[in-house]
Amino acid sequence: MTLANLNQVDENFPQAESAERRIEKLTKINRALMRRVERAMEQPENAASLFQTVIALGSEAKSRTEELKSTLVELERSNLELKEARDGAERSNRIKTGFFTAIGHDVLQPLQAARLTLSALAEIEEGQPGAPLVDQVDQALSIVEDLLRTMLDLSRLETGALRPKIQPVDLNEIFNSVIGGLLPLAVDKGITLRFRRTRFWVMSDPLMLRRIIQNLAANAVRYTEAGHVLICARPRGREVCVAVYDTGPGIADAEREVIFQEFERGEASERGKSLGFGLGLSIVRRMSAALKHDIFLRSYEGRGSCFGLRVPRTLALARQPGGPIQSPIRQMNLSARAVVIENDKAIAAGMITLLRQWGCETRAVRNFSEASDLAGGPPPDIVLADYHLDNGEVGLKSVRLLRKVFGEGVPAIVLTADRTPDVAEAVKEARCELLLKPVKPAEMRSLITHLLRR
Repeated sequence: MTLANLNQVDENFPQAESAERRIEKLTKINRALMRRVERAMEQPENAASLFQTVIALGSEAKSRTEELKSTLVELERSNLELKEARDGAERSNRIKTGFFTAIGHDVLQPLQAARLTLSALAEIEEGQPGAPLVDQVDQALSIVEDLLRTMLDLSRLETGALRPKIQPVDLNEIFNSVIGGLLPLAVDKGITLRFRRTRFWVMSDPLMLRRIIQNLAANAVRYTEAGHVLICARPRGREVCVAVYDTGPGIADAEREVIFQEFERGEASERGKSLGFGLGLSIVRRMSAALKHDIFLRSYEGRGSCFGLRVPRTLALARQPGGPIQSPIRQMNLSARAVVIENDKAIAAGMITLLRQWGCETRAVRNFSEASDLAGGPPPDIVLADYHLDNGEVGLKSVRLLRKVFGEGVPAIVLTADRTPDVAEAVKEARCELLLKPVKPAEMRSLITHLLRR
């Protein structure tokens, strides 16, 4: 049973409604028959005529009653079939969601290991002849990660598993995060990528809003060969217009609706060297619809484009502004003691190698039992834990243990391929930071540096 079956199930509703109308009609006929009998009883006719009238009306009433019973049985059967069809469709959706979640986790795990190992290799090969090959592999991994992440998001949107959690969001933090992730690509292309600092806060889902702006900015960087990409926000009454400007090739009028459909990239991508699968703007459209944020587009062929959305404005919350964007240039050693809680051997090996290259004294454990053995050792400065471990164990259990032994102030980062809201809420309640696999090493290092400096 697929989602298409739901539409078929909905088409069965007229049958049920028709049966109900027939029941109502038969009920009216019975009432009319009863009135005719009553009138006949009142008329001064002979007994034989009266008897014949009663017999005829009784026979008709019996016939109508049998038809009514048959219709009731048909309606009950139709309702049962409708319920079974709906149950089947819902069961199919649950299976589909579970399938994509499991596949996503199983594919993202080896991708995470490859990403960590490649990052460690990149630092070794920096300035060496093998560096260009490392960059090529890194780009290929990025394409696979982006495609898989997008497919998972589309699946969750389609099945209703991805629901917005509306709350106040600081646009400055969103902009800073998006710029940090795309800055290396912009530097590599020789274009300028920046954002205007803003004081505006909006009401939205922070993860979905970040994904929308990231997709718009990534598209702008991807298709802009020279010039700049700018992210900014302007007030418009009770709303804030968030916009991404670029100096790319622009979009023809005929393509402005097509490019928001799945697997459509437009003529600009065909003429250029850009890679992609035409899913980025489809995610933007679907998430914006889920959030009820209107999208707008202005474009001039040969001069550039402006993509954006209108988001409800809200009052700012008291919070310290985010730190400066980290430069993609190699940073100084972290000089910290780190504990890695990871059951996947390949990922654990990649984490150990990378953290040691960053100057961290690192120990890795696989579960709560091994984490307990660390109680007599030196206190960790940072803990990095996978969420799902073997035998249904959760990494947060080991984090709580280490904090109980070494102090509640020990910072912790949870890394997981599970994108469900329940996991995000559990990590938040445990006062841990969340990174979704496959984690970019630069993003992880930036977060570790921030936590160590607090």
